[in-house]
Amino acid sequence: MLLIWGELPTKEKLANFRRQLVEHERLHEGLRTSFDGFPPSGHPMAILSAMINAVSCYHPDVMEMEDEWSFETAAARLMSKVRTIAAAAYKTSIGHPIIYPNPKLPYCRNFLHMMFSIPYEEYVADEDIANALELILILHADHEQNCSTSTVRMVASSKANLFASVAAGVCALWGPLHGGANMAVIRMLEQIHMQKMPLKEYIEKVKKKEVKLMGFGHRVYKNFDPRATILR
Repeated sequence: MLLIWGELPTKEKLANFRRQLVEHERLHEGLRTSFDGFPPSGHPMAILSAMINAVSCYHPDVMEMEDEWSFETAAARLMSKVRTIAAAAYKTSIGHPIIYPNPKLPYCRNFLHMMFSIPYEEYVADEDIANALELILILHADHEQNCSTSTVRMVASSKANLFASVAAGVCALWGPLHGGANMAVIRMLEQIHMQKMPLKEYIEKVKKKEVKLMGFGHRVYKNFDPRATILR
């Protein structure tokens, strides 16, 4: 809410926004069948973008945002449903049934529940993991005027609705020089882990330019990413 409005909310406004996140976390049942139209190998960003657009078809009441109330309502719906879509896309990709959100859980724990629970066994998130995920999402939310942010603003300048604008931003985020760079980091870490390579050895390979060190090439932060201190 600080990022949306430029100031911290009152307790009343915060409680109302949280209520909206819980109220709008479910997807229309008609959307659940849409996931069956994607192959298991479908890229998650393609599914996320397509499903965000599809969600807008079920909410014509928030297509026109002429005041702060209607904008906040649309933002809450999008922020709540995007985690449900992401979790459902993952479940579909591995052939598992889609898990419904649990309104009793806070945002990140609910997302982990939908990602890793199965019908006969509910996943209970480790406190450290849930807190780390929450911290990472908050830190990444404020990321200056980057490629995807610029894309959302450009599309929205035509008065396209919020869902269409963000779906376009997702496509920009998909790029290997933007959000896709995070995937390269994960692949790098998996490779190091599989090869049981000491980190010092990998760094030496980087210095010799035998391999690339992914995730350290941000154009804005020339010397150090200030978020790293908090993440550490």
